[in-house]
Amino acid sequence: MSVIEHPETYLNIRATYRRVKEEFAEHFPRWLKYASTKELEANAEYAALAPEITQVLGHCDTGNFACAAAPLKPSYRVIAWNLERGIQYEAQLEALRSHAYLKTGDVFLLTETDLGMARSQNRAVAQELARELGMHYTFIPCYLNLAKGSGLEYHAVGENELGLHGNAILSRYPIRRAQAIPLKNGIDKMVGREKRLGHQHALAADIDFPNYGMTAVCVHLDTQSSQRHRRDQMRDILDGLKTDRPVVLGGDWNTTTYNASRAFYAIMGYWLRIFMGVENVIRNHFLHPYRHFEKELFALLESRGFEYRRSNVLGERTTTYDVTCGKTRQNLGEWVPGWCFAFIRWALRNHGGTCPLKIDWFATRAVRAENPVVIHDLREGLVQPLSDHDAIGLDVFVP
Repeated sequence: MSVIEHPETYLNIRATYRRVKEEFAEHFPRWLKYASTKELEANAEYAALAPEITQVLGHCDTGNFACAAAPLKPSYRVIAWNLERGIQYEAQLEALRSHAYLKTGDVFLLTETDLGMARSQNRAVAQELARELGMHYTFIPCYLNLAKGSGLEYHAVGENELGLHGNAILSRYPIRRAQAIPLKNGIDKMVGREKRLGHQHALAADIDFPNYGMTAVCVHLDTQSSQRHRRDQMRDILDGLKTDRPVVLGGDWNTTTYNASRAFYAIMGYWLRIFMGVENVIRNHFLHPYRHFEKELFALLESRGFEYRRSNVLGERTTTYDVTCGKTRQNLGEWVPGWCFAFIRWALRNHGGTCPLKIDWFATRAVRAENPVVIHDLREGLVQPLSDHDAIGLDVFVP
């Protein structure tokens, strides 16, 4: 039996989700024809419902499926993992139960979690994981998807039941307060094939361990954005974070080193990196983005009292671009011209067509953080990877 820590909020959220399915969804086919958010906002039908849609997006769904109190320990393990929508939900759940490292996690910062999306079999990914694992959870819906997704997701079997997508925190210990921090969009989410309403939110939660209290922050910065925009999103998180507790901030920061706000900028950036030397860029920039291209983001964190060098395995990949991967090719091909891929294949000819990137990170403030890890075996060497990202972990010691 589930015990809901915030029953009033829980019931209100469920009633709101029903409204999405029963009242909003019938309008989605008509709204899909609009090529920009500005065009959509001029539609009277949408304008009448916009305030209610805004209420759905940005309001935390918080609950508790824990059956017993978790034990007091000298240290607690925080894991950040981009679940890639939860498309491989069953395998991810099994890994969280049985993987030697994941099963020891105490707090999970989970980015890209679906709620009622056809591509993930219309599961409530975060909520179902919390239920199956017996954990507290909080989930923030960031986007209301009018379509089924991008790339191969667009052809998923069935239809979206809700079309919500967001970020979540799961914890074996009580979540006492959840805060959603809105982030500005890097691009218009109505431009292109994957049409969405809303914007990213960082999700902060106060975690009460028996002998320690801290704030965990789940962060997903925009991928189709510039380096400066990602810096500005992080600034908005730090400005909006309301806590006097020690902080562990982690997730998918998309520190690719690229300005991907437009295909033209990304292509020009690609040629710049070719001129800099492929080996040089992989070794000194893709795996160390804080040195130059994303320097402002990391300098901002340090200026606000956050530490990232000891909280991460520096120089260790957390994802890999593979030019031979059909899924990656189709997703990227929706906004990058097809002729670019021949040049990418040429540039990576000495690397088997693959390129490592470090885009998943932790930053900590007033925390004794040790033993950072990157978990490759959830992705690499598998016929069906559990996600396109590695999970990362960190131990937080009680002072």
